Amino acid sequence: MAVIAQESGFQVDPVVPGLPGIVWDEIERRRDRYGVPTVLLETAVSMRSPDGRTYKVRIDAVRTERELSAIFEDFIQKVPLGGRLFGHLNPVRTLGPMQVSVDFIDNFAKEHPERMPSDSNLRAIGFSRRGGIYFGAAHLFAYAAPYDAPIYRFADYNAGRYASRNAALQNAIARLSGIPLVLDGIVVPRDASGTPSSETIRAALSLGPQLKLDQAQMLRDLQLSGTADLGRTALYIRVFEQADQRAGRSVPRALIPQVKLSGPKIHRRNLTTKWFAERVDSRYRACLARAEAQSIQARKNADNALMAGW
Repeated sequence: MAVIAQESGFQVDPVVPGLPGIVWDEIERRRDRYGVPTVLLETAVSMRSPDGRTYKVRIDAVRTERELSAIFEDFIQKVPLGGRLFGHLNPVRTLGPMQVSVDFIDNFAKEHPERMPSDSNLRAIGFSRRGGIYFGAAHLFAYAAPYDAPIYRFADYNAGRYASRNAALQNAIARLSGIPLVLDGIVVPRDASGTPSSETIRAALSLGPQLKLDQAQMLRDLQLSGTADLGRTALYIRVFEQADQRAGRSVPRALIPQVKLSGPKIHRRNLTTKWFAERVDSRYRACLARAEAQSIQARKNADNALMAGW
């Protein structure tokens, strides 16, 4: 409920302010990227769509992502230029009241085909109240996370699964190596060629002799940064053992990632994953506090249930 309130204010299909301008900017970027002459684009969007209006009129009137997704699905299928401009890349990448990413929905459906209706339109399901909450709950809960407070799950919801754990690992590696790192939770980003490349990898590899691990093993361990298995690797265990010894105390096993939020729908400056996680956490705490008779132990039980996931 806290995530829904933050993401959409309990609107199944929330209105996005200034959406037509966002759409035209994206269309122009893609027109320029693919070298499509302006006159051809203007001709394409002047064609009539299945509902009788031109695509230009529909885009100028669009208010929600569900409406926009329908326009682009029509455009891609009906207009010859539509496939060249957009192919299967419908620009609407987050769906429904919990704003779940299309990539997550697609991957979750592939991993759990038995839970999906046959011949299902995943976009339509994701935009619905039931489907949006189902996939949002899966994104929030359907993984084992080693956290001692719900706020880190909220941060992961925004920055990606295990981002809070990975940010803590980056912090421990930076402490041991002396190499400053941005604690963004992205351990193994890929360069343009698809090769793992980051300051985190460089800093970790510098610790090889100290950790008594060879480079190949360390890279194998770091490749698990998107899974629970990373926490059981020799690299993870030895980094924290030595970081604890050096600090004379237990260093954090979870930190809110340092990620600045950006995107065409974000109009406010200086929004971060920390802002998002704290906003959701405050809504969550307020929700628990509304039940005045609820005991402190009951609130702890609620925290524990949330942290346990599915």
